[in-house]
Amino acid sequence: MPVRIPAAGMTEYIFFGAAGVGTLAPLAMGIPGAEERVARQTAKWAPRWERNINFFTNHVPVERGVQRITPPVERAVHRVEHRLPLEKAAVATGHVAEKSMEPLHKIKHNWTMD
Repeated sequence: MPVRIPAAGMTEYIFFGAAGVGTLAPLAMGIPGAEERVARQTAKWAPRWERNINFFTNHVPVERGVQRITPPVERAVHRVEHRLPLEKAAVATGHVAEKSMEPLHKIKHNWTMD
């Protein structure tokens, strides 16, 4: 009976791609003339990358969009903060940490013989 392999998900594609780049990039740079090819491609594509980056850094509609989205996101964060028992969880965690440290204090007391 043949083994069925499930289809790869998006995260698997991303990780396999990153692993391939991380492994093959140093090897590709060892090939003679690789630096010149990289410099040529950088000179070719850098202006396009700069335009794309400048669209997000200097573009006024992006700033307006951020200003429009900020208040609802801030309200949602406050609502979630007030619903979560963060203070109760912090106190419980501190109590558990203190209880776990008590045996160490007994050992220290026996060790120093005070």
